[in-house]
Amino acid sequence: MIEMRRRTALRAGAALCLALFLPACGTKPVPQATTTPLDPNWWKGAVLYEVYPRSFADSDGDGIGDLNGITAHLDYLQELGVDGIWITPFFPSPQVDFGYDVTDYDAIDPQYGTMGDLDRLVAEAGKRNIKIIADLVLNHTSDQHPWFLESRSSRTNSKADWYVWVDGTKDTPPNNWLSIFGHSAWQWDEMRKQYYYHAFYKQQPDLNWRNHDVRVAMYDMIRGWMKRGVAGFRLDAVPHLLEDPERTNEKLVTGVNSYGDRMTERVHTDNLPEVHDVYRELRQVADSVPGTVLIGETYFPNVEELAKAYGAKNDELQLPMDTQYGMGSKLSVELFRSKLREAETGLNGNMPLLVFDNHDNRRSWNRFGDGKHDDAIARLIATLLLTPRDTALMYYGQELGMANNDPKSLLDVKDPIGKIGWPKEVGRDGERTPMQWNLQPNAGFSTGGTTWLPVASNYTSVNVSSETGNPASLLSYYRNLIHLRKQNAALRNGDLRIIDDNNPNVLSFVRSAGGTTVLVSMNFSDAPKTLSFDAAKIGVTGRSLTPLAQSLETGSATQSLDKLVLPPYGSFVGEVH
Repeated sequence: MIEMRRRTALRAGAALCLALFLPACGTKPVPQATTTPLDPNWWKGAVLYEVYPRSFADSDGDGIGDLNGITAHLDYLQELGVDGIWITPFFPSPQVDFGYDVTDYDAIDPQYGTMGDLDRLVAEAGKRNIKIIADLVLNHTSDQHPWFLESRSSRTNSKADWYVWVDGTKDTPPNNWLSIFGHSAWQWDEMRKQYYYHAFYKQQPDLNWRNHDVRVAMYDMIRGWMKRGVAGFRLDAVPHLLEDPERTNEKLVTGVNSYGDRMTERVHTDNLPEVHDVYRELRQVADSVPGTVLIGETYFPNVEELAKAYGAKNDELQLPMDTQYGMGSKLSVELFRSKLREAETGLNGNMPLLVFDNHDNRRSWNRFGDGKHDDAIARLIATLLLTPRDTALMYYGQELGMANNDPKSLLDVKDPIGKIGWPKEVGRDGERTPMQWNLQPNAGFSTGGTTWLPVASNYTSVNVSSETGNPASLLSYYRNLIHLRKQNAALRNGDLRIIDDNNPNVLSFVRSAGGTTVLVSMNFSDAPKTLSFDAAKIGVTGRSLTPLAQSLETGSATQSLDKLVLPPYGSFVGEVH
């Protein structure tokens, strides 16, 4: 029965295909992009940098970051070596979920600036060969969006079916589906006398992606941003776009979540097979401007599901996030070796997108640090991110060693997740605190008297100004690795081969291209390790090593394949001669 419904849906989708990809009538005029044409493959091997605009730089002193603040710091990002900036949502929003509840997809929230400010940011970034990537919230809107206000007004209006509405009895939800942010995913609406589905907050009703008009509106919106020069899109929560139309109850599993709910599976609301039809449609829209990249927020449980998101014909998402690699908290050589091997062998040759930090997870400094070797571990993480064959995604302040600055009490919490789940769930404020630029008040983030979240107290030592020019700083280590990716043939274009793969403490691999071979070795233990490699197995004749980057002094006067000493959590990147 399910398969029959799926075939019916596929046939219907095919019938709508031409209509979906023709521009809708009556769309708003937008300027043509003034940037130079994109290199279609610019994103392969790129370094992408996530900016949470509220927290990056405040240009007007109101305590909230903005678009002009980003523009003012483009030189810093260019020096760091960034190829693209992913900016979390800057659209008008009531800010219930700080921008992920959108009321207008075609405008800029005044607290972040104007459309002219966005155009200037795109143009100035383009002068520095940096691309701008917008964050699109396709799964849901704000409950204040005009579409939802019209949809809820009656059961017969033109947008009545733009959201997921279900009959039911007040105080008795249609089924046991849970919101990702806690409690029932169904909200009763007195106006329509129906429930609407919300995978996230109740103020974020899910759009009905089985409705043709919804898809037309979204695809036309995307075209508008491409015409403004936006070079790609990070697609928020895309595996959640479709739900089981039969509303089948989820199977209960053992345990409760942070909000006190009995845990359930999510097989009827997450990653349904039909979502790949949407991925292919999105890709066709993006491909109308070659080089436009689609980045998926994809928390998949295994490499098999991740591989599917690229498409059987590589016609879906170019860069679904490999969150299995760096979003955990266990610093295990066996784990990272297996995940790196999966990225090399399980994605059909596609470029993996590796990531350790973002606005929804505790910073890697906190998740992986042990309180004693935190700086060395931070450099090990930088090496794990920036030396494999991948597109690397960073989060603002990661390169400085910014740590979580969590709320100290419920009264301090801004994130609704923390308000709902406190104290088991403290929310995401801690990883969203202001960027630490210098020693000035508010760490140079803002000239205002207060900031929307408090600046971390360690800003006097962890900041851009103090770390710039210091060759021993974490920032210098990140800059070095990023520039090596661009300058060294093996690290730029080389293949990757894991070596010494039975070592219980050290992860090693070689990158090779154009006659150049680079060895990367990382010690995952708190004790020094001495390594020796067989040159024949690596496929080289020379045995000397020229250091390109090393997190700490190796302790050996001469370094070679015969003897390489790594200190606790030490990393070494060197060219073999």
